[in-house]
Amino acid sequence: MEIDLPEVLAEVRAAFERYERALVGNDVAELDALFWDDARTIRYGGGENLYGIAEIRAFRTARSPVGLERALANTAITTYGTDMAVASTLFRRTTVPGRVGRQMQTWMRTPEGWKVVAAHVSLIDEPK
Repeated sequence: MEIDLPEVLAEVRAAFERYERALVGNDVAELDALFWDDARTIRYGGGENLYGIAEIRAFRTARSPVGLERALANTAITTYGTDMAVASTLFRRTTVPGRVGRQMQTWMRTPEGWKVVAAHVSLIDEPK
């Protein structure tokens, strides 16, 4: 298996950046399009455990659009072969001073394009 094939890495980076724009812009339809439309898709959030695309959609629809802006740091994307990837990043929001967010996504190539199949988002105290 080849790791970080340049063309695959570029595709996943573009999908990740598309996700980030949709997230901070609260583009629910775009966010939905970037997650795998399947009951096996999982998203663990700061205060919720979501199993299946239906729960993820319901969460996105109900979530407040206020305070979604954030600054990313230490983003790392690694591809495995041509069809799987992991994207990890730290983020900070002015609305939660003294805390740092952590986000990991597992991406899979599907016939419709790159989709998030598993995601984890959490906040911790800013390391000293």
